[in-house]
Amino acid sequence: MDYMDIYRQWRTDPYFDEQTKQELQAISSDTAEIEDRFYRQLEFGTGGLRGIIGAGTNRMNIYTVRQATQGLANYIIAQNGQEQGVAIAYDSRHMSPEFADEAALCLNANGIKTYRFESLRPTPELSFALRQLGCIAGIVITASHNPREYNGYKVYWEDGAQITPPHDKNILAHVANVTDFSQVQTMAKDEAQKQGLYHTIGANIDDLYMEQLKQQSIHPELIRQAADSIKIVYTPLHGTGNLPVRRILKELGFTQVYVVKEQELPDGAFPTVAYPNPEDENAWVLALKLAKEVDADLVLATDPDADRLGVYAKDQKTGEYVAFTGNMSGMLIAQYLLRERTKMGTLPQNPALVETIVTTDMAKAIAADYNTALIEVLTGFKYIGEQIKQFEQQNTYHYVFGLEESYGCLAGTYARDKDACVAVMLLCEAAAYYKLQGKTLWDAMLDMYETYGYYKEGLATLTLKGIDGAKQIQDMMGRARNHPPKTLGGCQVLAVRDYKEDTRKDLSTGKICPTGLPSSNVLYYELEDNAWCCIRPSGTEPKIKFYFGVKGISLEDATKRLEHLKKDMLDEME
Repeated sequence: MDYMDIYRQWRTDPYFDEQTKQELQAISSDTAEIEDRFYRQLEFGTGGLRGIIGAGTNRMNIYTVRQATQGLANYIIAQNGQEQGVAIAYDSRHMSPEFADEAALCLNANGIKTYRFESLRPTPELSFALRQLGCIAGIVITASHNPREYNGYKVYWEDGAQITPPHDKNILAHVANVTDFSQVQTMAKDEAQKQGLYHTIGANIDDLYMEQLKQQSIHPELIRQAADSIKIVYTPLHGTGNLPVRRILKELGFTQVYVVKEQELPDGAFPTVAYPNPEDENAWVLALKLAKEVDADLVLATDPDADRLGVYAKDQKTGEYVAFTGNMSGMLIAQYLLRERTKMGTLPQNPALVETIVTTDMAKAIAADYNTALIEVLTGFKYIGEQIKQFEQQNTYHYVFGLEESYGCLAGTYARDKDACVAVMLLCEAAAYYKLQGKTLWDAMLDMYETYGYYKEGLATLTLKGIDGAKQIQDMMGRARNHPPKTLGGCQVLAVRDYKEDTRKDLSTGKICPTGLPSSNVLYYELEDNAWCCIRPSGTEPKIKFYFGVKGISLEDATKRLEHLKKDMLDEME
């Protein structure tokens, strides 16, 4: 069937509810909109689903959620995991509670127990909960930091991390085999509860999660000393972070915490921000206004599912607030953890810091300074979570900290996904440590630059929607793969890593060796003078991303080098 045939089926088949049919009737004269909604099945990628909410096969709705869940259910049954069950959490987005219920009831109809949170919770708490409950899998209904019209569906496996090989490909295959809605099962909630299949979880898991967070604190006594003098402004950006972040800060003893009232309550419309992403400077207007009013030391924002943390810190010399990238805040936490645990003799044997290939190279310098192994993985925090599992299984390293450039990190192994709650906690503790020395976090960052070098990173993103956009992205990757540049940003390209082909080619010698990482459609250019560039299509959005890194002799020098490199790379792709 072509997309118009499928459109007509959705409008007439009794399987689809009246609200869906009315929504589709309203676009009957808009051929382009019909095509976009029905030209394909919303792709279930290696992490799950993500798309615009609405009726259609290429949209997030109760039918596509059920279809994906039926595939997951089939795989769980094949693994004999029915009794272990599935934990389910959801965020503040439109339709998140409904999608969570649809997923639970589809699993229940397949004889699989579910443990659904009573109300919205952060994504990292789901990672913790499924391990605590001994579940075989977990689902989070969230579109993370995407615009308000989106929602998504992320799948976790029993180790607490998002699905990785072989489970990702196996689940993908089972979902692909669900080709007709007649294959999808569901049942009434009251019947699922009566049969002991549908369970509700809440406060008891919250309490256990909070205890695990507090165990990551190194110097609770320093928090008590600085608690009344350090001022913190926080915004959950209408998401899930409000209660857990405020609770952990209060239980640790921080007393001067100011929450942005206009953004305090959960709201899937995100009425005060067009894009609820701490990486977007426009999301900070209200928080920075409040920070200036109360003379805050640091300003924090979590994304809707509270797995990413954005930071501004005060510059004492200018009185202005300086934006921190995820690399910068991650390095502050990493150094604080490694330095203080080394001092206290609590750093484990064979410690490891794990980062993705597009994260700052400053991590290498810090890890070397504290005799800590630095492990690189592909982009995506699931690969960091996978390393924790492998360390434990192989008895090799002890995980201390992991981070990715996109504002995500994790200290400890209680969860296997990035956690903004623990990041808030440790960054505030580090701020208290430096406050007692008369320094701000910005002062501490400048000290790190002086010690390790002026590392600076950047990101450029091209959004190319629809069928034509997907082809453009494919063509760009083909050109970059088959005709790599010889110089970028005034630096010679020394080697090209092609993670799809598992090759690293030295351009001066022609020698080829494996990358040592799983296959992924990613290209990485190693440049002279400690510079690099990486290109990859997004796995969840119609985007192609370009990552850049340089090392300068000053902040100004690093900024110039980065802009030169970015311009060259984007010109190369035109």
